[in-house]
Amino acid sequence: MEKLKVNVTIDRPVGYKDSFGNTYLVNYGFIAGEFGGDDEEQDAYILNIPSEKLMYFTGIVTAVIHRNDDNETKWIVIPEKSSITEKEILKQTYFIEQYFDSYVEML
Repeated sequence: MEKLKVNVTIDRPVGYKDSFGNTYLVNYGFIAGEFGGDDEEQDAYILNIPSEKLMYFTGIVTAVIHRNDDNETKWIVIPEKSSITEKEILKQTYFIEQYFDSYVEML
């Protein structure tokens, strides 16, 4: 996959608490019209921005988190003129990805 510019609708903003008691440390949402392995709209973590609650975000898909024990992937979306390392992605998404056998594919 080449780096795509996408629009993300945030449905779990920074501070969101899910039904399992996890607090989201980054904005998380979906890309309307793009479908993932679970036949739902593609999920995305928004990284490399200040920790403020967002409703929408436009950025570049720079990596994909693959889960060996799940059929979903999570796209990593960052601002257009920024960069991020695999180590930073793993650190920022650990609050959820710790529950999965996942790895990062950099694009």
